[in-house]
Amino acid sequence: MLRLYDTRRRKIVPFHPRGDVVTLYVCGVTPYDTTHLGHARTFLVFDVLVRYLEAKGRRVRYAQNVTDVDESILKRAARDGIDWRVLGRREERAFLADMRRLAWRRPDVMPHATREIPRMREMIARLERRKAAYRTRTGVYFPITAAPLYGELSRLSHPHMARVCLAQDDAFLDDPERRDPLDFALWRSVPDGPTWPSPWGRGRPGWHLECSAMATEHLGERIDIHGGGRDLIYPHHENEIAQSEAASGKRPSVGWWMHVGPMRLAGAKMSKSDGNMVFVRDALERISPAGLRLYLLDRAYRLPFDHDEADLARADRRSAALRDLLGAGAARLERSEATEALDADLDLPAAIRSLERRAARPMTERKRDSLRGAARVLGVV
Repeated sequence: MLRLYDTRRRKIVPFHPRGDVVTLYVCGVTPYDTTHLGHARTFLVFDVLVRYLEAKGRRVRYAQNVTDVDESILKRAARDGIDWRVLGRREERAFLADMRRLAWRRPDVMPHATREIPRMREMIARLERRKAAYRTRTGVYFPITAAPLYGELSRLSHPHMARVCLAQDDAFLDDPERRDPLDFALWRSVPDGPTWPSPWGRGRPGWHLECSAMATEHLGERIDIHGGGRDLIYPHHENEIAQSEAASGKRPSVGWWMHVGPMRLAGAKMSKSDGNMVFVRDALERISPAGLRLYLLDRAYRLPFDHDEADLARADRRSAALRDLLGAGAARLERSEATEALDADLDLPAAIRSLERRAARPMTERKRDSLRGAARVLGVV
């Protein structure tokens, strides 16, 4: 049985989806720069999860958003003297090309924030009716007092939360007169940049609201798994829980919260804003796609991953050796050490090492087919 770690409960719990179709929402890219290894690692972890569920006969509906309007995009577009829409489309195409090369199972739906504004306005109106939103001179805010269990996901203190909020890209837009510094924007009347009409004046939706509205629209008010990078736990995912549950009146809005540890370079988190990145396109100039998948999956997904060029080169050789040992042919997923590792909260390193050990031994053709099945779920050959 598949068991997954739930960040909210802080423990590994047997996975029981709510219905016949597993619903999965993963926070996607803000397309203002090309895909780095941290992005790829996060999306490949969920790629394996989807592949594994489907190989076991589960139907999956997988949504991953594109945040195509954001302060980071607007700043980069202004810096480069390019229209923000042109920048977003260009970088989104580059992202999709990178992930296609990595044999990524594309999500069933990839909603774009700018195309979902009506759903966002509807959610704000619903929150107002439920007394879970208030207006200020410059926007509409969610009061954290409307979420009795606010902080349950991140378990941070109020002062710690306040420090994190001040470091957000859009912090300068927040109304200083809101009731609590942690109250977050649902809609802002902004002085410049793209805006949309609304009952609260022309403006832009809050970042957190975007994902709640898109997840609800495409997967429903309660979903099985919501994933993303660990850096999204607070404030993004904490705020998603607060507004989604206040809007629907249903709890929990998410069954399992899954978070992938950061990719680090020289001890610091890979970040577009900080400029310390290794790009997928550059890595693929010196390593095969299957080798890069093996490299990025060969760490416990919840832990940080320190990039190492020597390990990257070894991963390419390891993937080539697996491909030579397993060859081409039929593949079937059967119970094995590799699947037992995947069942244990996606223990990807253990699954990979089991494949390497077993593939190096004499085997029947049926066993080879079984190993190929696991290797293809991982995408490492």
